Amino acid sequence: MTKHSGTTPRIGLLGTGPWAERTHAPVLAAHPGVEFSGVWGRRPEAAAALAATCGTRAYDDVDALFAASDAVALALPPDIQAPLAVRAAAAGCHVLMDKPVATTVGGSRDVAEAVGKAGVASVVFCTLRFAEPTARWIDEQAAAGGWFLGEAHWLGALFAPGSASPYAASPWRREKGGLWDVGPHVLSVYLPVLGDVTEVTAVPGPADTRHLVLRHASGASSTATLTLSAPPEAAEAALTLHGTRGRTTMPAWEGALGAFEGAVDALLEAARTGVPHACDARFGLRLTEILAEAEARVAARA
Repeated sequence: MTKHSGTTPRIGLLGTGPWAERTHAPVLAAHPGVEFSGVWGRRPEAAAALAATCGTRAYDDVDALFAASDAVALALPPDIQAPLAVRAAAAGCHVLMDKPVATTVGGSRDVAEAVGKAGVASVVFCTLRFAEPTARWIDEQAAAGGWFLGEAHWLGALFAPGSASPYAASPWRREKGGLWDVGPHVLSVYLPVLGDVTEVTAVPGPADTRHLVLRHASGASSTATLTLSAPPEAAEAALTLHGTRGRTTMPAWEGALGAFEGAVDALLEAARTGVPHACDARFGLRLTEILAEAEARVAARA
């Protein structure tokens, strides 16, 4: 950390919705290695309530929060997140962003360029890359190599009739569907294990369901079925790899709190050492490029 002369990094939070309230704020308030410097939100009353719960300060002016922070975590819809991440980087703040960084290539590129220009650290919170069981498994499979095929399905029931999830009313999820909400999770596993995506095929399924077939730089291929509209009885998230060592399935993980704490630690390490994290803003840009291409392939079939 370079902005602050104190020994404890100051991290602010942008966002006051369920994701911020349930994951980001509790972790930042409890993390022994950071000072939770404050909360800003588009709804000042919600920011005040969340700040009071966590023992920190609410800010009406986001630039004032940037000035009071060495880093910020963002828990906002992607296309609101991106321009604020650009402003945070320009203010000298390291940035911990949610996935996807943006739903347009231009928006994600703006963030990557701003981070690079400012020389700040960045991390994109792809849960599977920071949850301990899955992160270790991904590293092991990337080191092993020899993979021929990946098969993934992420069947969320967020939009199923009667869903009580607090995320079901999210306007951006309603608009962009499972491709953009859970697609980054699957890609965040495939890319480090199978290599960059070199070709994308995508077709629509029921409701927001999308079926992807991908070719990778390693020569492997992979498939992914992504939806938020599965019947609750069919809901499941699974990813399996096939290769010269046989077959391996990604382990289960529980919750996001431990994963987000790992993401905070990763940002602090990248800021301290100057070594970019594998899930940085450039990786976030690549995810957006692949998802945008898949979206375009589906639109071309309409």
